[in-house]
Amino acid sequence: MTTTPRPPLVLASRSPQRRAILERLEVAFTVRAPDVPELADGDPEEVARENALRKARAALRPGAAEAVLGCDTIVVLDGTIYGKPPDEPAARATLTALGGRTHEVISGIALLFADGRSEVLERMAVARTRVTFRPIDEELLDWYVGTEEWRGRSGGYAIQGAGEKLALKIDGEVENVVGLPVAALRDMYPELFYDRAGRKQYGPSKNAKWTRKK
Repeated sequence: MTTTPRPPLVLASRSPQRRAILERLEVAFTVRAPDVPELADGDPEEVARENALRKARAALRPGAAEAVLGCDTIVVLDGTIYGKPPDEPAARATLTALGGRTHEVISGIALLFADGRSEVLERMAVARTRVTFRPIDEELLDWYVGTEEWRGRSGGYAIQGAGEKLALKIDGEVENVVGLPVAALRDMYPELFYDRAGRKQYGPSKNAKWTRKK
């Protein structure tokens, strides 16, 4: 019995962390990262979801049969979104605010499944993880800011690197804090994770709820 091969997965992100997660899971993919305007304020869940969808839609190529994955990860404390600090003073202010507190890491995921003709199926998901930071004194703050790991990181830290020393507790999926919630992606498109023998038929899971876009 033959099966139709799955369409290629396109990651609409330049994030090396997201690439590393997919590579570790042995998921085949290519990278196509468009520049799109992103929301920075508003309801955090809606911001993460909308930014992910914008990235995925911008990366989709007309007429291509492909699955495009967009993702946006934000750090939220008391309803305030802490984005990527533009400079060292902003990084210090962000880390000081997070120190000794529990914040949420929220990821929005958008998966677009195109048939190469006219129909595009869209599926959205949101993942949440709670991260509790230890109190951050001046010595710890100086050390971490000196690593420059905060550059280009939402919330000004990288949990998979030296930022691990800032955390006391993580409630939820660590991969979500890194930048790509694997559990949500598995629920959205489980066929990606099946072996390379292709025992599952092409396309999204029959259990997935899709929104059809023309």
